[in-house]
Amino acid sequence: MNKIKLLSATSIILIAVLAVVVNSALYTVGEVEQVIVTQFGKPVGEPIVTAGLQVKVPFIQQVNPIEKRVLEWDGNPSDMPTKDKLYISVDLFARWRIIDPLQYFLRLRDERSAQSRLDDILGSETRNAVAKHELIEIIRTTKDRVPQRDELLTDAEKILNMGTLVPINKGRKVVELEIFNSAADKVKVFGIELLDIRFKRINYNASVRPKIYDRMVSERRQIAERFLSEGHGEAARIRGNRVRDLNKIQSEAYQQVEEIRGQADAIAAEIYSNSYNQSAEAVKFYEFTRTMAAYPSVIDSRTTLMLSTESDLFKYLKAPEFEKK
Repeated sequence: MNKIKLLSATSIILIAVLAVVVNSALYTVGEVEQVIVTQFGKPVGEPIVTAGLQVKVPFIQQVNPIEKRVLEWDGNPSDMPTKDKLYISVDLFARWRIIDPLQYFLRLRDERSAQSRLDDILGSETRNAVAKHELIEIIRTTKDRVPQRDELLTDAEKILNMGTLVPINKGRKVVELEIFNSAADKVKVFGIELLDIRFKRINYNASVRPKIYDRMVSERRQIAERFLSEGHGEAARIRGNRVRDLNKIQSEAYQQVEEIRGQADAIAAEIYSNSYNQSAEAVKFYEFTRTMAAYPSVIDSRTTLMLSTESDLFKYLKAPEFEKK
């Protein structure tokens, strides 16, 4: 009975040991990874790049999985000068993958080291490329792009090329390609293939950004001042036209008034003439009434007149002729 129990315990132990050994000897390679098998820290055999169940020496060999998928590199914004001495903040991103897992494992070991090496290489190549080009080449893409020009621009402003774009020779895509070609050769020695690199953001350095904004505000203010000046000139012209038209209307109205008044005086004189020329007595009476009407306008309490005895004003101050008769 004891022998049977001992055999059963031994069998269980052997099965457990065998299970541990088998579990240590077998491993699975996933679809999105490749494997480097190491023995005492050194790679053994060729990298395993096909998915499936694999076998290794238990306890001695270790499995080191390596990504097969496309990986992301996202650099930190970095300040650097352009060819035209402008400091800008450049933010990049790139895509890469591991094509030689053995070389990658020997030189880098893990993804953290790969990211650090990409920081150095891509950052250095970006700095070199930016330093060789002016800012306009880095932010513009299309060479012959025609801008929309404001119809309110004057001929003088058009002559000054206001509203036109500065011509470029390469453009942002060519600069990105230069960085890509330079960096791709340098990362290939690490078993890495660089797939793409792009500018994510380009901005002025924080120290020069206020000056740039001030210059932009100044340019906008100049245009606004021109519009205000043109508006004031147009307002003055309208006011001048209004005064001129008003004076013209008043002059024409005064002329019409004087013409009507003259016509009325002529008609009144004709009426008077027809009325007082009917007889000699009527004429004398008309002369008398007109003379009497003239006295209040030329004589008052403070007036002193020196008249000739032959004056028309004086003859009615003498004794009337009908009294002499």
